[in-house]
Amino acid sequence: MVEDKIILGIDPGTSVMGYGIIHVQNGKMSMLNFGVIQLSKLENHPDKLKRILDRLNGLILEYKPDEMAIEAPFFGKNVQSMLKLGRAQGVAIAASLNHNVPFEEYAPRRIKQSITGNGSSSKEQVAAMLQKLLNIAELPTYLDATDGLAVAVCHHFSKGIGAHNKTKGGGWKAFINADPKRVKK
Repeated sequence: MVEDKIILGIDPGTSVMGYGIIHVQNGKMSMLNFGVIQLSKLENHPDKLKRILDRLNGLILEYKPDEMAIEAPFFGKNVQSMLKLGRAQGVAIAASLNHNVPFEEYAPRRIKQSITGNGSSSKEQVAAMLQKLLNIAELPTYLDATDGLAVAVCHHFSKGIGAHNKTKGGGWKAFINADPKRVKK
């Protein structure tokens, strides 16, 4: 079976949102684009959400991704920041759903682990590894861009099985289907 797909990776943010787009062909990855959506100059949150929606709609229409992967929010101390981040993530997910692009979520530690082998890696370490993996000539000013790329690469390495779709490759349903004799009735 020939593998040929485009993956959009999103690192959600309320000041800067990172994105990365990779093309996977027969197991080989190549980078199509990566960058950031600048939100810091917009004063109110609804304007930021609108910019996220507009830019992601544009990226989806331009690159026609087959799948989208997004970093899941992590628990922080500031509840208001978490709510705003969750809204930004929700808008990104809505953009993918609006274009019938399936999405998956990955925890920050899992993304770092899949790229560097260490779930506690710094943004710089992740960026350096991606630079080698994808032959990136020059790293961007904002490492949110490489973070978005990392989400897409993690999705590829994880074969599309993240927090949202655990049953795709495991879970109780897969266990029962694989070995129905072990279920007591």
